[in-house]
Amino acid sequence: MRLLVVEDQKDLNEIIVRKLTKEGYSVDACYSGDEALDYMEMAEYDGVILDIMLPGITGIGVLKTLRNEGNKTPVLLLTALDSVEDRVAGLDAGADDYLIKPFDFSELMARIRAMIRRNADRVNTVMTVGDLTMDTASHEVKRGDQEITLTAKEFAILEYLMQNQGKVISRDQLLNHIWNYDYDGASNVVDVYVHHIRKKIDEGFDEKKIVTVKGAGYILK
Repeated sequence: MRLLVVEDQKDLNEIIVRKLTKEGYSVDACYSGDEALDYMEMAEYDGVILDIMLPGITGIGVLKTLRNEGNKTPVLLLTALDSVEDRVAGLDAGADDYLIKPFDFSELMARIRAMIRRNADRVNTVMTVGDLTMDTASHEVKRGDQEITLTAKEFAILEYLMQNQGKVISRDQLLNHIWNYDYDGASNVVDVYVHHIRKKIDEGFDEKKIVTVKGAGYILK
């Protein structure tokens, strides 16, 4: 899961990012509404944590722009504004949830999980490619009757490949969707993770699901 945190208080922004990263999410962060719209244009996110009181375009302005463009990415609003009118304005603008500052981080994590789960419930949470199945709600993966245990990153990579089954997905696409913009680790990280996933889902089966397309990337068949 890839999330975007938009919060102009640097210390709070960094704490939220640290907490989310520890929970296994891939996280990008920015500090203004204008930056948020730029990030949303450049990447696909599974959820956005959006402060209302931002420099430049406000959080409500960002949210209205996204919804007017048809972007349905789940959005959790953060704000110190606690009147009923403020909450109604945020929800009417298209927010999926609303959390008032100061908040407990355990509640923030629970609300993010619930928001993503509700969004998943609006679509079919079970994906199937031949005898390979993935339930994005329960995080269960099976090959035939065999249960497969994946790490958070492995699950995210396989989920993206299954969402795009039959299409060639480049290493850059996987990097951009699964890792954040600040990633500066090994250049072969995608290959390493795909190798581990292959061992888990293909070992012992005649049909191989993940195929390398030389010079282009990977395809799930």
